Amino acid sequence: MVKVSRILHAGYVFECEGTRVAFDTIFENPFSRNCHAFPTVEFDQEQIRDQKFSAVFISHYHDDHCSLDSLNLLDRSTPIYMYCVFDEIFDWIRQLGFTNVNSLALNTPVKVGEFEITTRRALDADVDSLFQIKAKGFNLLNVVDSWIDYDTLDLLCDQAPWDLVLWPFQTMREIEVIAPRSAVPSDGLIPEEWAEQLKALNPRYVIPSSCQFSMESWSWYNHAFFPVSYAGFTNQIKALLPQTRVVRLNPSCSIVLDHGDIKFAEPLPWVIPVGPQDVDYDYQPDLVPPKTSEVAKHFPALTLEQSRSVFEYCQAGLLEKYRSMPAPEDVYFESPRVWRLSVFDHEGQEQRFFYQVQGAAIQKLTVAVDDIAWTTEVPLYKLHAALQAGETLTSMYMRINDFDFVAELSFAVSEVDVVEDPLIRCLFNGVFGAYQLAQLRRLTGCQRAVL
Repeated sequence: MVKVSRILHAGYVFECEGTRVAFDTIFENPFSRNCHAFPTVEFDQEQIRDQKFSAVFISHYHDDHCSLDSLNLLDRSTPIYMYCVFDEIFDWIRQLGFTNVNSLALNTPVKVGEFEITTRRALDADVDSLFQIKAKGFNLLNVVDSWIDYDTLDLLCDQAPWDLVLWPFQTMREIEVIAPRSAVPSDGLIPEEWAEQLKALNPRYVIPSSCQFSMESWSWYNHAFFPVSYAGFTNQIKALLPQTRVVRLNPSCSIVLDHGDIKFAEPLPWVIPVGPQDVDYDYQPDLVPPKTSEVAKHFPALTLEQSRSVFEYCQAGLLEKYRSMPAPEDVYFESPRVWRLSVFDHEGQEQRFFYQVQGAAIQKLTVAVDDIAWTTEVPLYKLHAALQAGETLTSMYMRINDFDFVAELSFAVSEVDVVEDPLIRCLFNGVFGAYQLAQLRRLTGCQRAVL
């Protein structure tokens, strides 16, 4: 028998005859700065410190899967296996004191006690991976956050039959909430590719996995970010695969899988449910998002020095970073474009900066202009967090092109990929592991923590 327990989001513990393997260990709520457990849970950190895992496997470096604050709770002799194409992350984990840190290779099995775990290629192999897990004749697939590469799908189909698939059932409207003016409402359906892949895999059981979080209680994202509900996913899978059973596994909950059936088992004692657990997402396609000036009021004031550092970045650092990067890929920026950056403080007061961008060139304009061709809005607090603490794009409440452009620009602007935004490029292009590095510096007390 194999016991599968949910920690949170994409985190699980697999157990078989004394072997305990944990995946994507997040022991924080909230995690990744503003991801709140959904449903709500708390963690008993003292109990977590007493846990003995045979190994920990981490699928990729995103901060909702790899958090040094969570790893910091574990015994330093715990073997850590991680898939990442950037070598830095392994050195950072070693700097925490872990003595057995390993880089995972695709399609190479790792034997841990009763488990054989094979890392499989995801569609974006530079970032993601998925895990095939075998034990006692069971064949299990942990898809984590991944979109499955079609060569990988062929390989996985050859590995059939599948007893259990942990499937990332939620699509996330990360770009749509950044640029809501141009967003098309979701129909609440899973992508066609997912339906095709699940049908090809044809598992006995499916657990709706990953994306088990909400934003802050006041956040409009809670009704705009996750369009697929648990109920909607279950109904779609029932129609697609009538013989497959969908099993909802809330944080802390456990199942035991045998060759006849599954049964619910004792939950993880160190993951503590708080309040109602069988809650569901409430997507509201007609929701009108609040202005960035209103969103910014939910964040605390910065100190004068912190504010000054952000405004200095807008005056100089941003220009230096922009000029150091290749030109944007979109032809829209081949012509001179006036870009307006609006930064909102905790009182909703706006500070505007105007730039002219063309290709890899940028200059700051000394006066306000009317021929705006691109706009970016961001709370001051969040911009500071991105510069100093590795805040990710998903949680910044950035707003792109919430503006009435002149008629001849409107269509052209709507066709540009939002990630070509100058601020997004300056903050995130070529940046790896800012979140984890900020954690490492804090945890080790070394502001110069490096490779």
